Amino acid sequence: MAEQHLYQTGIIGNCAFIAHINKNTDISWLCWPRFDSPFVFGSLLDKKKGGEFSILPQGEFTSNQYYIENTNVLRTEITAEDGKYRITDFAPRFHLYERYFKPLMFIRKIEPLEGNPRITIKCEPVCDYGKGKMKSSRGSNHIDYLGCDENIRLSTNVSLTYIIDEKAFVLNEAKYLIMTYGQNLEAPVVSTAENFLRETIAYWRLWIKHSSIAGFYQPFVIRSALVLKIHQYEDTGAIIAASTTSLPESPGSTRNWDYRYCWLRDSHYVLTSLNHIGHFEEMEKYFNYLSDISHAEDTRYQPLYGIAGEREITERTLDHLEGYKGEQPIRIGNQAYEHIQNDIYGQVLISMLPLYTDHRFVFSERSDSVKWIESVLSKIERTIDEKDAGIWEFRNIANVHCYSNLFQWAGAQAAFKMAKTIGNADFEKRAQVLIDKAAAHIEACYDPERKVYTNAVGSEHLDASTLQLIMMNYLDPASDRAKDHLIALEKELKTEDGLFYRYLHADDFGKPKTTFLICAFWYVEALACVGRTDEAIKEFENIIKYCNHLLLFSEDVDAKTGSQWGNFPQAYSHVGLMNAAYRIAIKLDRPIFL
Repeated sequence: MAEQHLYQTGIIGNCAFIAHINKNTDISWLCWPRFDSPFVFGSLLDKKKGGEFSILPQGEFTSNQYYIENTNVLRTEITAEDGKYRITDFAPRFHLYERYFKPLMFIRKIEPLEGNPRITIKCEPVCDYGKGKMKSSRGSNHIDYLGCDENIRLSTNVSLTYIIDEKAFVLNEAKYLIMTYGQNLEAPVVSTAENFLRETIAYWRLWIKHSSIAGFYQPFVIRSALVLKIHQYEDTGAIIAASTTSLPESPGSTRNWDYRYCWLRDSHYVLTSLNHIGHFEEMEKYFNYLSDISHAEDTRYQPLYGIAGEREITERTLDHLEGYKGEQPIRIGNQAYEHIQNDIYGQVLISMLPLYTDHRFVFSERSDSVKWIESVLSKIERTIDEKDAGIWEFRNIANVHCYSNLFQWAGAQAAFKMAKTIGNADFEKRAQVLIDKAAAHIEACYDPERKVYTNAVGSEHLDASTLQLIMMNYLDPASDRAKDHLIALEKELKTEDGLFYRYLHADDFGKPKTTFLICAFWYVEALACVGRTDEAIKEFENIIKYCNHLLLFSEDVDAKTGSQWGNFPQAYSHVGLMNAAYRIAIKLDRPIFL
């Protein structure tokens, strides 16, 4: 077997930004001031042009990286010949003045643990995706980094000379590095860092305590929940698919995409998983984001938008960067915003359904309900009979996809329930017409000889997305049709180790070479739904082995080597884990920890 490749980074974040910290102490990815901004540190895509922010010993070393329990605060312990030290990295987040304090600031605390380690701090931020290096300017107790209209400050109690000259020094007491964007730290370095650390740990631990997380593989679910939380851009409510761009789905595939945007489909899955653990604040923030998009004059939704609702996300390539492991192209933007993907209308409605059916919410607080529901219903009516690019965003292939119509069906069901809540008989009638139309399209995908639903009308190909027919209760999980459909899919798309291919037919870029992790978790859910609970548990335990050292999951996994590929960490994959664990816990009658 070839050597397994895993991403050697953890992430920190505060719902304003996400930073990746490598086991070698380098901040290998940080986009400021927004998730979709150019990177300030980007060695993940180019070790020479991506800048660096590392804290390294003299000579060889070993590294151990872990999170402070139940937080998004990351620790990296470095052991060298002359001693051992620990770096604590975090993005401040806590309640302050009746709001969330989430500044564009990250803090690095360095403390000696053993011996007399000599360390070198190297800080070289870049701008314009590595086309320019920022220039340092020494202050009294800080360094300003200027360039490309960016203004970054590093405040510290370390000798500025040691940092600017990259001179090694003995670490004999705790040192602090506070990096800020567009603002100056007008406060003491040491006490501020310690106070922010204490408050941030307390915030995350309280957030987890207020989560109703089942006892089934709880540590994995907790980590996934913490990952998903910081993928919401709280300022607007948008939820991004991943914080990275152009990490390839497989070597040489050119399937390198920019995921730093808000896919309406992905957001539906994220909100569902957070709802399962009792967190609804994210959904209410997302409703405001959706309302802004819905009230635009567009006759249809785009599959994705910018985090402030931007509609044009023009795709271009950056040829000056080496790429992750030399993989090209490096893409900025995403052409999928131009696609027709008709499942998203249903997912928008399902995402918001609890606001109308869960009595913990007062739906009358949303005064624009009639206008909003009318807007989405009209969009489904216009698109119900269209061909589209489907969930996998085929660039040159259009079909009447089973998955798209499943979510048209489910969305119309949700609209029907909303209409009942607000007492609108006209909406009920319109929703029922759409339910029937979508069901007819789905049934046109059924192959009675193979006893399976194909990926599209008139197609012979199978697709893991049709597992959702069982999970969404379109098919009665107890029925023979559901059980036969599942058997046919697992026979063709499942690997020996329980991984799942999205599909095996050629698309715009050839045949997929890696498995898609969320599909394996969908398979687990489907197994649980049809009553094959013991198998669901076994497959779940197989799949979770494909995490990195911090329980973080990538988008894709190579079935032969178990290597991680694709953007990382991938919200989709963590959603899949949480929903699969929840489904199994319900089947075991353990919805909460006992």
